[in-house]
Amino acid sequence: MAPRLQLEKAAWRWAETVRPEEVSQEHIETAYRIWLEPCIRGVCRRNCKGNPNCLVGIGEHIWLGEIDENSFHNIDDPNCERRKKNSFVGLTNLGATCYVNTFLQVWFLNLELRQALYLCPSTCSDYMMGDGIHEEKDYEPQTICEHLQYLFALLQNSNRRYIDPSGFVKALGLDTGQQQDAQEFSKLFMSLLEDTLSKQKNPDVRNIVQQQFCGEYAYVTVCNQCGRESKLLSKFYELELNIQGHKQLTDCISEFLKEEKLEGDNRYFCENCQSKQNATRKIRLLSLPCTLNLQLMRFVFDRQTGHKKKLNTYIGFSEILDMEPYVEHKGGSYVYELSAVLIHRGVSAYSGHYIAHVKDPQSGEWYKFNDEDIEKMEGKKLQLGIEEDLEPSKSQTRKPKCGKGTHCSRNAYMLVYRLQTQEKPNTTIQVPAFLQELVDRDNSKFEEWCIEMAEMRKQSVDKGKAKHEEVKELYQRLPAGAEPYEFVSLEWLQKWLDESTPTKPIDNHACLCSHDKLHPDKISIMKRISEYAADIFYSRYGGGPRLTVKALCKECVVERCRVLRLKNQLNEDYKTVNNLLKATVKGDGFWVGKSSLRSWRQLALEQLDEQDGDADQSNGKMNGNTLNKDESKEERKEEEEELNFNEDILCPHGELCISENERRLVSKEAWSKLQQYFPKAPEFPSYKECCSQCKILEREGEENEALHKMIANEQKTSLPNLFQDKNRPCLSNWPEDTDVLYIVSQFFVEEWRKFVRKPTRCSPVSSVGNSALLCPHGGLMFTFASMTKEDSKLIALIWPSEWQMIQKLFVVDHVIKITRTEVGDADSSETQYISEPKLCPECREGLLCQQQRDLREYTQATIYVHKVVDNKKVMKDSAPELNVSSSETEEDKEEAKPDGEKDPDFNQSNGGTKRQKISHQNYIAYQKQVIRRSMRHRKVRGEKALLVSANQTLKELKIQIMHAFSVAPFDQNLSIDGKILSDDCATLGTLGVIPESVILLKADEPIADYAAMDDVMQVCMPEEGFKGTGLLGH
Repeated sequence: MAPRLQLEKAAWRWAETVRPEEVSQEHIETAYRIWLEPCIRGVCRRNCKGNPNCLVGIGEHIWLGEIDENSFHNIDDPNCERRKKNSFVGLTNLGATCYVNTFLQVWFLNLELRQALYLCPSTCSDYMMGDGIHEEKDYEPQTICEHLQYLFALLQNSNRRYIDPSGFVKALGLDTGQQQDAQEFSKLFMSLLEDTLSKQKNPDVRNIVQQQFCGEYAYVTVCNQCGRESKLLSKFYELELNIQGHKQLTDCISEFLKEEKLEGDNRYFCENCQSKQNATRKIRLLSLPCTLNLQLMRFVFDRQTGHKKKLNTYIGFSEILDMEPYVEHKGGSYVYELSAVLIHRGVSAYSGHYIAHVKDPQSGEWYKFNDEDIEKMEGKKLQLGIEEDLEPSKSQTRKPKCGKGTHCSRNAYMLVYRLQTQEKPNTTIQVPAFLQELVDRDNSKFEEWCIEMAEMRKQSVDKGKAKHEEVKELYQRLPAGAEPYEFVSLEWLQKWLDESTPTKPIDNHACLCSHDKLHPDKISIMKRISEYAADIFYSRYGGGPRLTVKALCKECVVERCRVLRLKNQLNEDYKTVNNLLKATVKGDGFWVGKSSLRSWRQLALEQLDEQDGDADQSNGKMNGNTLNKDESKEERKEEEEELNFNEDILCPHGELCISENERRLVSKEAWSKLQQYFPKAPEFPSYKECCSQCKILEREGEENEALHKMIANEQKTSLPNLFQDKNRPCLSNWPEDTDVLYIVSQFFVEEWRKFVRKPTRCSPVSSVGNSALLCPHGGLMFTFASMTKEDSKLIALIWPSEWQMIQKLFVVDHVIKITRTEVGDADSSETQYISEPKLCPECREGLLCQQQRDLREYTQATIYVHKVVDNKKVMKDSAPELNVSSSETEEDKEEAKPDGEKDPDFNQSNGGTKRQKISHQNYIAYQKQVIRRSMRHRKVRGEKALLVSANQTLKELKIQIMHAFSVAPFDQNLSIDGKILSDDCATLGTLGVIPESVILLKADEPIADYAAMDDVMQVCMPEEGFKGTGLLGH
């Protein structure tokens, strides 16, 4: 099918030869493209929007033919949430609780610990009623042991693929959004569990933690002088092994037991010798537990940076570990086999992800526990390779080759070894009846949920099948052919065929013309369908109005025909009008704006294209290109502001403008041609008089301008030095030829100079307005000293001769003057300066206090930070990925007041000399405005602007600086005006940091490794660990 524009031209080609009054029904049907050939599926690749009979490519392809039932719903198969056969149950990650999940899985697969916990008495008996469980309320464990019991029972016999440990995590008081130190969690929880179980009567339960995890070693110190040996016995639940500088686990164990020399200042006090002696100290392993936990100290404190970091070095370890060489008493059974490897993914000590590789003690198979996901390793082998490839290593060290039965890891942080025994593990660990009943109840809820989800899937499938049959039936009957037809919007048809959205009632209002019929320009977004299909659509979905053959609008077609003929005629008329304009106008003519004459052809085209533009906009809407509401409003506003033809010679009163330079006289013939295109244009015959109101205003304006020029010239002549800022007196260097100087506001002088420079644009200044310099009591707000320094920008000094002229030219509300007098005799005279009116001490002190308070109490003010290297200011671009805060602001932009804008405290109107009384607060605001304008800091290249408040601490500022400069807080040395800023808890207001201040930053050691900045950002906030949790509350 031909492109849409070609179809558009073909539909209206008849308009070239048919006059508007000759339009027939055949022409109307051609314009609405009623008889265009419909497209054929397979031939037409996409829908032809210019052809209302094209019903291909509107979304029907997904319904024709066989359809997969899964496409009728978006509900996952509930069986995907079901536990797989011979697999374990996962644990939900509640945000950052993966470290908890890994240990729970390791402890669950410790069969002895699980069996002992099942033997713990439970308060569940209070929850039981008769032979069953209350149906009304859910079971809530009361103690940590009960939580573990319930979790282990669910992990053992739940039908779910994963369970929610939130009850257990909540009972411990852990923050689910903050990742904690996994090794510390393991220690604290084992201590809590041991303490909780110590109250049990059953020794198998009471001593399970010691039996499984507790070993004993001794700190042995030997005096080199007398050979005396002292021992300090200690229990351990895990061995903390330093891995720095080592490659093998056995090397780490050897270093842990290595002999240490105590010499020099570190000498040992021997009780036998009764003096400090050189000695040796080492650890001797006395007994080992059944489950040996080896903590690899990957997370260490870095003294240079002051925070923790992770050691990403490879450590080799074997699946069989013989500990006999390391224990003191030989001859026992000390061969261990690897049962779990706990992994930390990530390069940072403060973030990352924890997973566990655990060996099933009953089957001997290895599983990877990753929160909800459980993966079985092939061939009963531990496979760590993929874990080591997930994170890029900072160092270029290659992974060492590992022999059979050995492994290498740079992410393993804990190794769990089990003592080898000839006995097979107990395979019949039974869940207690009360726990099993709870598990069965949870399984019943899960099954009910599965049934509910399956039913919802079935309903969706049934609904989809019904829709499938409906579409297959109706789509075949959609084409209208020669039978009665109706129009339906393409958008509605597409939504009817869209399986993802429910079908709404038909709405054809957007396609109607002003005559409530189908607009011919909207035909590109409509489709012609059979009356049979339309009846079914309206009966099932409702809506309207129905657009039958009677909806074809003859009025719109006739108007469009007229417009098209005018467009075709426009080029000829343009030449004709140009020729008529060249001829001299004889007799009466018509006034036309010169601007309108220059652009009349373009205006005519835009006016004729206006309807086409509306149609295009509707097409854009169908294509998903609808204009933003704000954008369309702005465009409409701009269109309204644009002048129509001949409106450029309209005055504000709607009459002919008085300026003849803007208009031109054209002949009657030319005006007749123009009026065909602009029938509503303002018409001004040559005999039409100009606007009388504009003539009066013009005369008054000329008189006012002349008056203003005369006033300005007179004032400039009277006060030449004040206008040119020449020969001005100075208080710090008092002129010898006078003892009196007068004071006016600097603002008055600036406004007066504006008027004198541009008298036709600015209003004349009528009043001096000296009350702005006085307090509410009428006293002066400045001291003599302040007027020579910081307040000098607020006042202007006037010579006595100038003052006399000012009193003649302006209304003076208050006279302010300073008199110089000599006090004392001729030998010892002293010069004094007296102001009239006198200084008001109370208001002056209040002003100073307010100024200081304003500098100390601010919010969202701008300060500047400049980095210093070798005492020189340099520019350092921060890492783009670290600029995560919005602390850097745009430079403040000062908007100058327009010339015509009135100052609230300075009346310049001609209507009188009254001025509102200024309050103390108003004066402060006035003075602050002037000071701020004169003292504004100019930001230089490389300087960072930060938004701060007076009540924020220096520590918070350092965090902002870290984001802007990539310098950690502990590396920042800050100073302001030579004063070191060191108190992190002090507020910026108390430290003297005021708006526009410049703070110098000197960094000790810039951090080059941006990947480690995550550690820095974490350590900026106080690290509280497990403070406030149940792990420390026992």
